[in-house]
Amino acid sequence: MKIALVTPYDYPFPGGVTEHIASLDRVFRRWGHEVWVLATSSKDEDELDHNVLRVAGGVFPFQASGSVARISLSPRAYNRVKAILREKAFDIVHLHEPLMPALPLAVLRHSRAVNVGTFHAYRETGHPGYIYGRHLLQPFFDRLNGRIAVSDAARDAVARYFPGPYRIIPNGIDYDRFSRDLPPVERYHDGRPTILFVGRLDKRKGFEYLLEAFGRVRISIPNARLLVVGAYNKEDKEPYVLQARQDGIRGVHFVGYVPEAEKPRYFRSCDVFCAPSTGNESFGIVLLEAMASGRPVVASNIPGYRSVLTDGREGLLVERGDVSGLASALIRLLRDPDLRARMSAQGRETARCFAWERIAARVLDYYNELIEERADNPHDQ
Repeated sequence: MKIALVTPYDYPFPGGVTEHIASLDRVFRRWGHEVWVLATSSKDEDELDHNVLRVAGGVFPFQASGSVARISLSPRAYNRVKAILREKAFDIVHLHEPLMPALPLAVLRHSRAVNVGTFHAYRETGHPGYIYGRHLLQPFFDRLNGRIAVSDAARDAVARYFPGPYRIIPNGIDYDRFSRDLPPVERYHDGRPTILFVGRLDKRKGFEYLLEAFGRVRISIPNARLLVVGAYNKEDKEPYVLQARQDGIRGVHFVGYVPEAEKPRYFRSCDVFCAPSTGNESFGIVLLEAMASGRPVVASNIPGYRSVLTDGREGLLVERGDVSGLASALIRLLRDPDLRARMSAQGRETARCFAWERIAARVLDYYNELIEERADNPHDQ
């Protein structure tokens, strides 16, 4: 099968959609399919993998769903898209965030393949682009032969504006990579009770609440440690460094970016993983990575996280922004190794269901279903 995976976001800049596309690309190619990634990218094409086509440059950041999205509005993409689609003659064009400007819209305008869209985002307060641009976007939405949402929350977020059938196919994880028996990072392999946070320091990630909660954890468990891993820079972390200094919170280690290959070792270096996000999370990939690594999770009780974690089974859910609740849950797990062991075992079993091979097989089955529907209805183009 000849497959195009399309992303509006700067590729391969770190992010959930980027990781999703890269994983589908890897598995599909391993199974013998011809896969091309059509991408916006701030990198030159010779810096990208051989099957990544840089369709648009001129990347700029803008605020979306409490985070920062890196997209391009370059008009040069239009003619480039037409040429690529004509040359490659794809069987499937799979667009991620298909209504996001500008690359997916250009692809939908010209694609004559079977078009599939995956909706990743979740906004609790409504999507301004969908609210104000609904009538402009409807013709593009109608060109989708199939629609995937990564969770019920993501489906509900888009279906309120664009109703219709959606297939729920979640994100996946590299289960084998995270479940392997790897050694912890040496400098943190000293027996100290350790909490891990992984993510950007965007407002919606809720790190400010974890930092305050950790100050309370230190009162009960004075040698506790907090590792902060993520693609953030000096300016991002500075307010939290100042907060920790002003509040006298010791034991916080701002590790920063670590290569993907090293991430499993950081999970192995902690006793508890914490995800205190305040909302706008459609799914819980990082929760699943922690669970596959055999680590219990303390997370906010939000729809995207409830889709992968059951309170009291793989970890503990706490109301968003509840500093006392976060501190209590963390202290409870750090003090109870038997509870951690039970939750770790249950988390591994849950995470196994989200291995990329299983998820990619579901996506591929959906492709074949849509191709058969097209064959049965040749005039439904």
